[in-house]
Amino acid sequence: MAPALDWTAIVVFATLFLFVAGLGFFAARWRKGDLTQLAEWGLGGRRFGTVVTWFLLGGDLYTAYTFIAVPTLMFGSGAIGFFAVPYTIFVYPILFAVFPRLWSVSRAKGYVTAADFVQGRFGNRPLALAIAITGIVATMPYIALQLVGMGVVIGALGIQGELPLIIAFVILAAYTYSSGLRAPAMIAVVKDVLIYITVIAALIVIPHELGGYARIFASVPRAKLLLGPASPHNLGQQSAYATQALGSALALFLYPHAITGLLSSTNRHVIKRNAVVLPAYSIALGLIALLGYMAIASGVKSMPAYAAGFKTFGPNFAVPALFLHSFPSWFVGVAFASIAIGALVPAAIMSIACANLFTRNIYREYIRKDCASAHESQVAKITSLVVKFGAVVFILALPKTYAINLQLLGGIWIIQTLPAVLIGLYTRALNPWALLIGWASGIAAGTGMAISLGFKGAIYPLHILGWTVPCYAALSALALNVIVSVAMSFAFNAIAPEAREDETTAADYA
Repeated sequence: MAPALDWTAIVVFATLFLFVAGLGFFAARWRKGDLTQLAEWGLGGRRFGTVVTWFLLGGDLYTAYTFIAVPTLMFGSGAIGFFAVPYTIFVYPILFAVFPRLWSVSRAKGYVTAADFVQGRFGNRPLALAIAITGIVATMPYIALQLVGMGVVIGALGIQGELPLIIAFVILAAYTYSSGLRAPAMIAVVKDVLIYITVIAALIVIPHELGGYARIFASVPRAKLLLGPASPHNLGQQSAYATQALGSALALFLYPHAITGLLSSTNRHVIKRNAVVLPAYSIALGLIALLGYMAIASGVKSMPAYAAGFKTFGPNFAVPALFLHSFPSWFVGVAFASIAIGALVPAAIMSIACANLFTRNIYREYIRKDCASAHESQVAKITSLVVKFGAVVFILALPKTYAINLQLLGGIWIIQTLPAVLIGLYTRALNPWALLIGWASGIAAGTGMAISLGFKGAIYPLHILGWTVPCYAALSALALNVIVSVAMSFAFNAIAPEAREDETTAADYA
Protein backbone atom coordinates (compact mmCIF):
# COMPACT_ATOMS: atom_id res chain seq x y z
CA MET A 1 0.00 0.00 0.00
CA ALA A 2 1.54 3.32 -1.11
CA PRO A 3 1.24 6.57 0.88
CA ALA A 4 -1.92 8.56 0.12
CA LEU A 5 -1.79 11.25 -2.56
CA ASP A 6 -0.99 14.68 -1.10
CA TRP A 7 -2.22 17.11 -3.73
CA THR A 8 -0.95 20.26 -2.02
CA ALA A 9 2.56 18.83 -1.79
CA ILE A 10 2.31 17.53 -5.37
CA VAL A 11 1.35 20.98 -6.75
CA VAL A 12 4.21 22.73 -4.90
CA PHE A 13 6.63 20.00 -5.96
CA ALA A 14 5.56 20.16 -9.63
CA THR A 15 5.70 23.98 -9.70
CA LEU A 16 9.27 24.10 -8.41
CA PHE A 17 10.32 21.25 -10.68
CA LEU A 18 8.92 22.94 -13.79
CA PHE A 19 10.54 26.23 -12.75
CA VAL A 20 14.02 24.69 -12.65
CA ALA A 21 13.34 22.86 -15.92
CA GLY A 22 12.63 26.25 -17.50
CA LEU A 23 15.90 27.56 -16.07
CA GLY A 24 17.68 24.60 -17.64
CA PHE A 25 16.48 25.54 -21.13
CA PHE A 26 17.12 29.27 -20.53
CA ALA A 27 20.70 28.51 -19.47
CA ALA A 28 21.73 28.08 -23.13
CA ARG A 29 21.52 31.90 -23.38
CA TRP A 30 23.41 32.53 -20.14
CA ARG A 31 27.04 33.55 -20.70
CA LYS A 32 26.35 32.67 -24.29
CA GLY A 33 29.00 30.73 -26.17
CA ASP A 34 29.37 28.51 -29.19
CA LEU A 35 27.79 25.27 -27.97
CA THR A 36 29.10 23.45 -31.03
CA GLN A 37 32.48 23.43 -29.23
CA LEU A 38 33.04 20.74 -26.58
CA ALA A 39 34.77 23.12 -24.17
CA GLU A 40 31.70 25.42 -24.32
CA TRP A 41 29.06 22.68 -24.05
CA GLY A 42 30.91 20.35 -21.69
CA LEU A 43 32.85 22.87 -19.57
CA GLY A 44 30.74 26.02 -19.79
CA GLY A 45 33.53 27.73 -21.70
CA ARG A 46 35.72 27.54 -18.55
CA ARG A 47 34.10 30.81 -17.45
CA PHE A 48 32.53 30.09 -14.06
CA GLY A 49 33.68 32.31 -11.22
CA THR A 50 33.92 31.64 -7.49
CA VAL A 51 30.20 31.90 -6.66
CA VAL A 52 28.91 29.84 -9.60
CA THR A 53 31.61 27.21 -9.05
CA TRP A 54 30.66 27.01 -5.37
CA PHE A 55 27.06 26.25 -6.25
CA LEU A 56 28.05 23.93 -9.09
CA LEU A 57 30.44 21.84 -6.99
CA GLY A 58 28.01 21.80 -4.09
CA GLY A 59 25.21 20.64 -6.37
CA ASP A 60 27.58 18.14 -7.96
CA LEU A 61 28.90 16.53 -4.76
CA TYR A 62 25.93 16.79 -2.37
CA THR A 63 23.27 14.83 -4.19
CA ALA A 64 19.74 13.62 -3.62
CA TYR A 65 21.09 10.26 -2.57
CA THR A 66 23.33 11.97 -0.01
CA PHE A 67 20.28 13.67 1.47
CA ILE A 68 18.55 10.30 1.73
CA ALA A 69 21.45 7.91 2.39
CA VAL A 70 23.48 9.69 5.08
CA PRO A 71 20.62 10.09 7.59
CA THR A 72 19.42 6.59 6.66
CA LEU A 73 22.84 5.20 7.60
CA MET A 74 22.71 7.10 10.90
CA PHE A 75 19.17 5.78 11.40
CA GLY A 76 20.14 2.17 10.76
CA SER A 77 23.80 1.85 11.75
CA GLY A 78 24.46 4.80 14.01
CA ALA A 79 27.69 6.75 14.47
CA ILE A 80 29.64 4.91 11.77
CA GLY A 81 27.50 6.82 9.22
CA PHE A 82 28.99 10.09 10.43
CA PHE A 83 32.21 9.29 8.52
CA ALA A 84 30.71 11.31 5.66
CA VAL A 85 31.36 14.54 7.57
CA PRO A 86 35.11 14.21 8.27
CA TYR A 87 35.73 12.90 4.77
CA THR A 88 34.27 16.06 3.28
CA ILE A 89 36.57 18.02 5.60
CA PHE A 90 39.67 16.01 4.62
CA VAL A 91 38.98 16.55 0.94
CA TYR A 92 39.27 20.34 0.85
CA PRO A 93 42.98 20.62 1.78
CA ILE A 94 43.60 18.10 -1.02
CA LEU A 95 41.50 20.25 -3.34
CA PHE A 96 43.41 23.41 -2.35
CA ALA A 97 46.88 21.89 -2.71
CA VAL A 98 46.55 19.61 -5.72
CA PHE A 99 43.78 20.45 -8.15
CA PRO A 100 44.83 23.98 -9.18
CA ARG A 101 47.73 22.21 -10.94
CA LEU A 102 45.29 20.07 -12.90
CA TRP A 103 43.30 23.18 -13.85
CA SER A 104 46.40 25.00 -15.04
CA VAL A 105 47.78 22.23 -17.22
CA SER A 106 44.31 21.49 -18.61
CA ARG A 107 43.78 25.12 -19.55
CA ALA A 108 47.25 25.38 -21.11
CA LYS A 109 46.83 22.24 -23.22
CA GLY A 110 43.07 22.30 -23.83
CA TYR A 111 42.39 19.14 -21.80
CA VAL A 112 38.73 18.41 -21.06
CA THR A 113 39.11 15.20 -19.03
CA ALA A 114 41.56 13.54 -16.64
CA ALA A 115 42.28 10.96 -19.35
CA ASP A 116 43.34 13.82 -21.66
CA PHE A 117 45.92 14.82 -19.05
CA VAL A 118 47.18 11.25 -18.58
CA GLN A 119 47.56 10.84 -22.36
CA GLY A 120 49.50 14.08 -22.63
CA ARG A 121 51.63 13.49 -19.55
CA PHE A 122 52.64 9.87 -20.15
CA GLY A 123 52.06 9.45 -23.90
CA ASN A 124 50.47 6.04 -23.32
CA ARG A 125 47.13 5.38 -25.06
CA PRO A 126 46.20 2.17 -23.15
CA LEU A 127 46.71 3.92 -19.80
CA ALA A 128 44.57 6.88 -20.89
CA LEU A 129 41.89 4.47 -22.14
CA ALA A 130 41.90 2.66 -18.78
CA ILE A 131 41.40 5.99 -16.97
CA ALA A 132 38.52 6.94 -19.30
CA ILE A 133 36.72 3.60 -19.02
CA THR A 134 37.12 3.59 -15.23
CA GLY A 135 35.57 7.04 -15.01
CA ILE A 136 32.57 6.10 -17.16
CA VAL A 137 31.91 2.76 -15.46
CA ALA A 138 32.29 4.21 -11.94
CA THR A 139 29.93 7.10 -12.73
CA MET A 140 27.05 5.24 -14.41
CA PRO A 141 25.63 3.65 -11.24
CA TYR A 142 26.08 7.01 -9.49
CA ILE A 143 23.62 8.49 -12.01
CA ALA A 144 21.25 5.59 -11.39
CA LEU A 145 21.36 6.32 -7.67
CA GLN A 146 20.08 9.83 -8.31
CA LEU A 147 17.03 8.11 -9.76
CA VAL A 148 16.72 6.09 -6.56
CA GLY A 149 16.72 9.28 -4.47
CA MET A 150 14.19 10.96 -6.74
CA GLY A 151 12.01 7.86 -6.78
CA VAL A 152 11.86 7.84 -2.97
CA VAL A 153 10.43 11.38 -2.74
CA ILE A 154 8.04 10.89 -5.68
CA GLY A 155 6.77 7.74 -3.98
CA ALA A 156 6.42 9.65 -0.72
CA LEU A 157 4.01 12.02 -2.47
CA GLY A 158 1.79 9.03 -3.13
CA ILE A 159 2.54 8.88 -6.85
CA GLN A 160 2.84 5.28 -8.00
CA GLY A 161 4.58 3.88 -11.08
CA GLU A 162 7.74 4.84 -12.93
CA LEU A 163 6.20 7.28 -15.44
CA PRO A 164 6.88 10.47 -13.39
CA LEU A 165 10.51 9.40 -13.03
CA ILE A 166 10.83 8.81 -16.77
CA ILE A 167 9.25 12.20 -17.56
CA ALA A 168 11.66 13.93 -15.16
CA PHE A 169 14.67 12.38 -16.86
CA VAL A 170 13.35 13.15 -20.34
CA ILE A 171 13.16 16.81 -19.31
CA LEU A 172 16.65 16.54 -17.82
CA ALA A 173 17.98 15.00 -21.03
CA ALA A 174 16.41 17.73 -23.16
CA TYR A 175 17.83 20.72 -21.32
CA THR A 176 21.23 19.11 -20.83
CA TYR A 177 21.40 18.44 -24.57
CA SER A 178 20.54 22.04 -25.42
CA SER A 179 22.42 23.91 -22.68
CA GLY A 180 25.29 21.67 -21.58
CA LEU A 181 27.02 22.43 -18.28
CA ARG A 182 25.40 25.84 -18.06
CA ALA A 183 22.07 24.18 -17.15
CA PRO A 184 23.14 22.39 -13.95
CA ALA A 185 25.27 25.41 -12.99
CA MET A 186 22.22 27.69 -13.07
CA ILE A 187 19.86 25.16 -11.47
CA ALA A 188 22.37 24.44 -8.68
CA VAL A 189 21.73 27.90 -7.26
CA VAL A 190 18.01 27.16 -6.81
CA LYS A 191 18.73 23.65 -5.53
CA ASP A 192 21.10 24.87 -2.83
CA VAL A 193 18.76 27.62 -1.66
CA LEU A 194 15.95 25.07 -1.29
CA ILE A 195 18.26 22.58 0.48
CA TYR A 196 19.38 25.17 3.04
CA ILE A 197 15.79 26.30 3.64
CA THR A 198 14.75 22.69 4.18
CA VAL A 199 17.66 21.88 6.51
CA ILE A 200 17.23 25.03 8.63
CA ALA A 201 13.51 24.44 8.96
CA ALA A 202 14.03 20.78 9.88
CA LEU A 203 16.62 21.65 12.53
CA ILE A 204 14.23 24.12 14.16
CA VAL A 205 10.80 22.51 13.77
CA ILE A 206 11.53 18.83 14.32
CA PRO A 207 13.61 19.20 17.53
CA HIS A 208 10.94 21.54 18.90
CA GLU A 209 8.30 18.89 18.27
CA LEU A 210 10.48 16.19 19.85
CA GLY A 211 11.34 18.15 22.99
CA GLY A 212 14.82 19.40 22.11
CA TYR A 213 18.16 17.93 21.12
CA ALA A 214 18.87 16.52 24.57
CA ARG A 215 15.76 14.39 24.33
CA ILE A 216 16.64 13.35 20.77
CA PHE A 217 20.09 12.08 21.77
CA ALA A 218 18.65 10.45 24.88
CA SER A 219 16.26 8.50 22.65
CA VAL A 220 19.05 7.04 20.53
CA PRO A 221 20.50 3.72 21.76
CA ARG A 222 24.02 4.13 23.12
CA ALA A 223 25.33 1.64 20.57
CA LYS A 224 24.32 4.05 17.81
CA LEU A 225 25.78 7.15 19.49
CA LEU A 226 29.36 5.90 19.72
CA LEU A 227 31.68 3.80 17.60
CA GLY A 228 32.10 0.26 18.83
CA PRO A 229 35.22 -0.16 21.00
CA ALA A 230 38.31 -1.92 19.72
CA SER A 231 38.98 -5.40 21.08
CA PRO A 232 42.30 -7.18 21.63
CA HIS A 233 44.01 -7.50 18.25
CA ASN A 234 41.03 -5.98 16.41
CA LEU A 235 40.81 -2.24 15.71
CA GLY A 236 37.06 -2.52 15.07
CA GLN A 237 34.92 0.40 14.01
CA GLN A 238 37.59 3.02 14.69
CA SER A 239 39.73 1.65 11.86
CA ALA A 240 36.73 1.25 9.58
CA TYR A 241 35.61 4.81 10.27
CA ALA A 242 39.04 6.37 9.69
CA THR A 243 39.88 4.45 6.51
CA GLN A 244 36.44 5.05 5.02
CA ALA A 245 36.76 8.79 5.66
CA LEU A 246 40.30 8.96 4.20
CA GLY A 247 39.57 6.73 1.21
CA SER A 248 36.40 8.63 0.35
CA ALA A 249 38.29 11.93 0.55
CA LEU A 250 40.98 10.69 -1.83
CA ALA A 251 38.38 9.39 -4.30
CA LEU A 252 35.88 12.26 -4.35
CA PHE A 253 37.54 14.67 -6.77
CA LEU A 254 38.75 11.87 -9.03
CA TYR A 255 35.18 11.29 -10.20
CA PRO A 256 34.68 12.71 -13.72
CA HIS A 257 31.80 14.95 -12.66
CA ALA A 258 33.95 16.57 -9.95
CA ILE A 259 36.80 17.16 -12.41
CA THR A 260 34.33 18.59 -14.94
CA GLY A 261 33.10 21.05 -12.31
CA LEU A 262 36.66 22.08 -11.46
CA LEU A 263 37.81 22.52 -15.05
CA SER A 264 34.85 24.81 -15.77
CA SER A 265 36.35 27.43 -13.42
CA THR A 266 37.68 30.64 -14.88
CA ASN A 267 41.09 30.37 -13.16
CA ARG A 268 43.02 28.33 -10.59
CA HIS A 269 42.33 30.86 -7.82
CA VAL A 270 38.61 30.07 -8.10
CA ILE A 271 39.45 26.49 -7.09
CA LYS A 272 41.52 27.65 -4.10
CA ARG A 273 38.81 30.01 -2.92
CA ASN A 274 36.24 27.23 -3.22
CA ALA A 275 38.45 24.91 -1.17
CA VAL A 276 38.11 27.51 1.59
CA VAL A 277 34.35 28.11 1.37
CA LEU A 278 33.04 24.67 0.36
CA PRO A 279 33.28 23.36 3.98
CA ALA A 280 30.00 25.25 4.53
CA TYR A 281 28.44 22.22 2.84
CA SER A 282 30.16 19.96 5.37
CA ILE A 283 28.34 21.82 8.14
CA ALA A 284 25.06 21.29 6.29
CA LEU A 285 25.90 17.62 5.80
CA GLY A 286 26.52 17.15 9.52
CA LEU A 287 23.13 18.68 10.25
CA ILE A 288 21.48 16.52 7.58
CA ALA A 289 23.01 13.43 9.20
CA LEU A 290 21.24 14.31 12.45
CA LEU A 291 17.92 13.72 10.69
CA GLY A 292 18.66 10.02 11.14
CA TYR A 293 18.72 10.42 14.90
CA MET A 294 15.58 12.56 14.75
CA ALA A 295 13.86 9.74 12.88
CA ILE A 296 14.81 7.34 15.69
CA ALA A 297 13.58 9.75 18.36
CA SER A 298 10.28 10.36 16.54
CA GLY A 299 9.48 6.65 16.47
CA VAL A 300 9.23 6.81 12.68
CA LYS A 301 9.11 3.02 12.42
CA SER A 302 5.64 3.01 14.00
CA MET A 303 4.25 5.68 11.64
CA PRO A 304 1.75 4.56 8.97
CA ALA A 305 3.58 6.59 6.29
CA TYR A 306 6.84 4.76 7.02
CA ALA A 307 5.13 1.39 7.04
CA ALA A 308 3.56 2.13 3.65
CA GLY A 309 6.79 3.37 2.08
CA PHE A 310 9.11 0.79 3.63
CA LYS A 311 7.66 -2.02 1.50
CA THR A 312 8.94 -0.28 -1.64
CA PHE A 313 11.92 1.82 -0.54
CA GLY A 314 13.15 0.14 2.65
CA PRO A 315 14.90 2.22 5.33
CA ASN A 316 15.55 4.96 2.74
CA PHE A 317 11.98 6.04 3.45
CA ALA A 318 12.84 7.16 7.01
CA VAL A 319 13.56 10.83 6.16
CA PRO A 320 10.55 11.31 3.83
CA ALA A 321 8.29 9.73 6.49
CA LEU A 322 9.77 12.06 9.12
CA PHE A 323 9.03 15.08 6.91
CA LEU A 324 5.50 13.89 6.18
CA HIS A 325 4.92 13.60 9.91
CA SER A 326 6.54 16.91 10.93
CA PHE A 327 5.60 19.49 8.27
CA PRO A 328 2.48 20.85 6.58
CA SER A 329 1.82 19.65 3.06
CA TRP A 330 3.05 22.79 1.31
CA PHE A 331 6.45 22.58 2.98
CA VAL A 332 6.67 18.86 2.28
CA GLY A 333 6.39 19.85 -1.38
CA VAL A 334 9.28 22.32 -0.98
CA ALA A 335 11.46 19.79 0.88
CA PHE A 336 10.81 16.97 -1.58
CA ALA A 337 11.39 19.32 -4.54
CA SER A 338 14.78 20.27 -3.07
CA ILE A 339 15.73 16.58 -2.90
CA ALA A 340 14.47 15.86 -6.42
CA ILE A 341 16.27 18.90 -7.85
CA GLY A 342 19.27 17.67 -5.90
CA ALA A 343 19.12 14.63 -8.16
CA LEU A 344 18.83 16.58 -11.41
CA VAL A 345 21.96 18.70 -10.91
CA PRO A 346 24.49 15.90 -10.31
CA ALA A 347 22.81 13.60 -12.85
CA ALA A 348 23.26 16.29 -15.51
CA ILE A 349 26.92 16.91 -14.63
CA MET A 350 27.67 13.19 -14.44
CA SER A 351 26.16 12.51 -17.85
CA ILE A 352 28.12 15.42 -19.33
CA ALA A 353 31.34 14.15 -17.74
CA CYS A 354 30.78 10.65 -19.15
CA ALA A 355 30.03 12.16 -22.56
CA ASN A 356 33.27 14.18 -22.44
CA LEU A 357 35.28 11.04 -21.60
CA PHE A 358 33.70 8.92 -24.33
CA THR A 359 33.99 11.59 -26.99
CA ARG A 360 37.53 12.75 -26.26
CA ASN A 361 39.23 9.55 -25.14
CA ILE A 362 37.38 6.79 -26.99
CA TYR A 363 35.54 8.17 -30.03
CA ARG A 364 38.14 10.74 -31.09
CA GLU A 365 41.11 8.59 -30.12
CA TYR A 366 40.03 5.23 -31.53
CA ILE A 367 37.06 5.70 -33.87
CA ARG A 368 37.45 9.01 -35.71
CA LYS A 369 40.76 10.77 -35.22
CA ASP A 370 39.94 13.54 -37.74
CA CYS A 371 36.78 14.46 -35.84
CA ALA A 372 35.88 18.14 -36.37
CA SER A 373 35.07 20.26 -33.32
CA ALA A 374 31.37 20.61 -34.15
CA HIS A 375 31.04 16.86 -34.73
CA GLU A 376 32.88 16.17 -31.47
CA SER A 377 30.38 18.32 -29.57
CA GLN A 378 27.45 16.62 -31.30
CA VAL A 379 28.75 13.17 -30.37
CA ALA A 380 29.08 14.31 -26.75
CA LYS A 381 25.49 15.56 -26.71
CA ILE A 382 24.18 12.28 -28.09
CA THR A 383 26.33 10.31 -25.65
CA SER A 384 24.90 12.27 -22.72
CA LEU A 385 21.41 11.16 -23.85
CA VAL A 386 22.53 7.53 -24.09
CA VAL A 387 24.06 7.68 -20.61
CA LYS A 388 20.83 9.00 -19.08
CA PHE A 389 18.76 6.44 -20.96
CA GLY A 390 21.07 3.71 -19.70
CA ALA A 391 20.64 4.87 -16.11
CA VAL A 392 16.84 4.81 -16.45
CA VAL A 393 16.88 1.32 -17.98
CA PHE A 394 19.26 0.16 -15.26
CA ILE A 395 16.88 1.26 -12.50
CA LEU A 396 13.72 -0.03 -14.21
CA ALA A 397 15.13 -3.38 -15.29
CA LEU A 398 17.20 -4.40 -12.27
CA PRO A 399 16.65 -4.37 -8.51
CA LYS A 400 17.74 -1.11 -6.88
CA THR A 401 20.23 -2.98 -4.74
CA TYR A 402 22.25 -3.63 -7.92
CA ALA A 403 22.78 0.10 -8.35
CA ILE A 404 23.86 0.41 -4.73
CA ASN A 405 26.25 -2.53 -5.11
CA LEU A 406 27.79 -1.07 -8.25
CA GLN A 407 28.13 2.34 -6.60
CA LEU A 408 30.09 0.60 -3.86
CA LEU A 409 32.37 -0.75 -6.57
CA GLY A 410 32.44 2.70 -8.20
CA GLY A 411 34.31 4.20 -5.27
CA ILE A 412 36.74 1.28 -5.23
CA TRP A 413 37.36 1.63 -8.96
CA ILE A 414 37.69 5.41 -9.31
CA ILE A 415 40.35 5.68 -6.60
CA GLN A 416 42.61 3.43 -8.68
CA THR A 417 43.12 6.36 -11.07
CA LEU A 418 44.90 8.31 -8.32
CA PRO A 419 48.51 7.31 -9.14
CA ALA A 420 48.23 8.27 -12.81
CA VAL A 421 46.26 11.47 -12.22
CA LEU A 422 47.34 12.95 -8.89
CA ILE A 423 50.89 11.60 -8.62
CA GLY A 424 51.26 12.33 -12.32
CA LEU A 425 50.65 16.02 -11.60
CA TYR A 426 53.95 16.12 -9.70
CA THR A 427 56.20 13.57 -11.38
CA ARG A 428 56.41 11.33 -14.41
CA ALA A 429 59.01 9.06 -12.83
CA LEU A 430 56.42 6.29 -12.71
CA ASN A 431 56.46 4.16 -15.83
CA PRO A 432 53.10 4.26 -17.69
CA TRP A 433 53.07 0.49 -18.20
CA ALA A 434 53.76 0.05 -14.48
CA LEU A 435 50.88 2.42 -13.74
CA LEU A 436 48.64 0.32 -15.97
CA ILE A 437 49.64 -2.89 -14.16
CA GLY A 438 49.13 -1.16 -10.80
CA TRP A 439 45.70 0.05 -11.93
CA ALA A 440 44.72 -3.50 -12.95
CA SER A 441 45.99 -4.91 -9.64
CA GLY A 442 43.97 -2.38 -7.63
CA ILE A 443 40.83 -2.95 -9.69
CA ALA A 444 41.11 -6.72 -9.32
CA ALA A 445 41.88 -6.64 -5.59
CA GLY A 446 39.15 -4.11 -4.76
CA THR A 447 36.52 -5.93 -6.82
CA GLY A 448 37.52 -9.23 -5.22
CA MET A 449 37.13 -7.78 -1.72
CA ALA A 450 33.68 -6.41 -2.56
CA ILE A 451 32.61 -9.78 -3.99
CA SER A 452 33.89 -11.61 -0.90
CA LEU A 453 31.74 -9.30 1.22
CA GLY A 454 28.71 -10.15 -0.91
CA PHE A 455 28.35 -6.47 -1.85
CA LYS A 456 26.93 -5.89 1.63
CA GLY A 457 29.60 -3.43 2.70
CA ALA A 458 32.91 -1.81 1.84
CA ILE A 459 34.91 -2.67 4.97
CA TYR A 460 37.25 -5.61 4.41
CA PRO A 461 39.16 -7.07 7.40
CA LEU A 462 42.90 -7.15 6.78
CA HIS A 463 44.95 -9.55 8.91
CA ILE A 464 48.35 -8.01 9.68
CA LEU A 465 50.84 -9.51 12.18
CA GLY A 466 48.11 -11.07 14.28
CA TRP A 467 45.92 -7.96 14.18
CA THR A 468 42.58 -7.63 12.41
CA VAL A 469 42.35 -4.21 10.77
CA PRO A 470 38.94 -3.47 9.25
CA CYS A 471 39.78 -1.26 6.27
CA TYR A 472 37.87 0.45 3.50
CA ALA A 473 38.42 -1.81 0.50
CA ALA A 474 39.13 1.12 -1.82
CA LEU A 475 42.03 2.30 0.36
CA SER A 476 43.67 -1.12 0.77
CA ALA A 477 43.32 -1.75 -2.99
CA LEU A 478 44.89 1.66 -3.65
CA ALA A 479 47.81 0.75 -1.39
CA LEU A 480 48.40 -2.36 -3.50
CA ASN A 481 48.09 -0.26 -6.67
CA VAL A 482 50.76 2.21 -5.48
CA ILE A 483 53.14 -0.54 -4.32
CA VAL A 484 52.87 -2.38 -7.65
CA SER A 485 53.20 0.85 -9.67
CA VAL A 486 56.35 1.93 -7.82
CA ALA A 487 57.99 -1.51 -7.83
CA MET A 488 57.25 -2.16 -11.49
CA SER A 489 58.45 1.33 -12.42
CA PHE A 490 61.85 0.63 -10.84
CA ALA A 491 61.98 -2.68 -12.71
CA PHE A 492 60.91 -1.30 -16.11
CA ASN A 493 63.13 1.77 -15.85
CA ALA A 494 66.14 -0.35 -14.88
CA ILE A 495 65.66 -3.07 -17.49
CA ALA A 496 64.48 -1.08 -20.49
CA PRO A 497 64.52 2.68 -19.97
CA GLU A 498 62.59 4.45 -22.69
CA ALA A 499 62.31 8.03 -23.77
CA ARG A 500 58.69 8.91 -23.11
CA GLU A 501 56.99 11.88 -24.68
CA ASP A 502 55.54 14.46 -22.28
CA GLU A 503 53.68 17.24 -24.05
CA THR A 504 53.43 19.28 -20.85
CA THR A 505 56.07 21.62 -19.45
CA ALA A 506 56.75 22.87 -15.93
CA ALA A 507 55.26 26.24 -16.82
CA ASP A 508 51.92 24.60 -17.73
CA TYR A 509 51.32 23.66 -14.08
CA ALA A 510 51.93 27.11 -12.61
